[in-house]
Amino acid sequence: MAFSNQQNVDCPTFKLLIVGDAGTGKTTFVKRHLTGEFEQNYEPTVGVDVQPLEFFTNRGKIRFECWDTAGQEEYRGLKDAHYVQGQCAIIMFDVRSRATYHNLDTWYRDLRRVCENIPIVLCGNKVEGPHREIKAKQIEFHRLKGLQYYEISTKNNSDFEKPFLYLARKLAGDEKLCFVESPAVAPPEPHIDFDIDAQNMIEAELVRAASQPVPDDHEALPFQYKSLLD
Repeated sequence: MAFSNQQNVDCPTFKLLIVGDAGTGKTTFVKRHLTGEFEQNYEPTVGVDVQPLEFFTNRGKIRFECWDTAGQEEYRGLKDAHYVQGQCAIIMFDVRSRATYHNLDTWYRDLRRVCENIPIVLCGNKVEGPHREIKAKQIEFHRLKGLQYYEISTKNNSDFEKPFLYLARKLAGDEKLCFVESPAVAPPEPHIDFDIDAQNMIEAELVRAASQPVPDDHEALPFQYKSLLD
């Protein structure tokens, strides 16, 4: 889908769906881009919250209408209506919570059922903390489904532009597209203890994991689901 396909708008505008379990950081992710502030207090999204995010590229301005959907079970019955006419998506999980990773397939299947072949990015959020439950080498879902994967931190700004850049390139059909002006972000807070060496080790694990054979779906299932099949 090239930018020139859109008419009667001040810039190309795309409906971006942001999905995942409650508490994975979806709303904070959007607000960090929108205002530059990091939201300390967690307030669950009710239904859906729509926010426009604009980026300047070497091909002009692009706008994502970000549909930040509720992750709570009681709102999931509304998700199909929210997904209609979605043009791209981000699925988010929390690397500190195994449950949010185990539920990825449900979010993925629901997106594909309504939106079919839209570009999707998988994001593992909250990588800045010491209490990580899911190691980089254990993350296989993106390889099984052919998705782009990024580890991000909305708290310290780590790689949090990359999902938008990837989607913009896919939507434009231009792998050379780049952002020429960054969104306004607040500087990392001084009390954050971010271990650069640990992050480098994680990235090295991701590279090593990518070189291994992709397991079949049964091998990639969490252990509690495997036991039901064996």
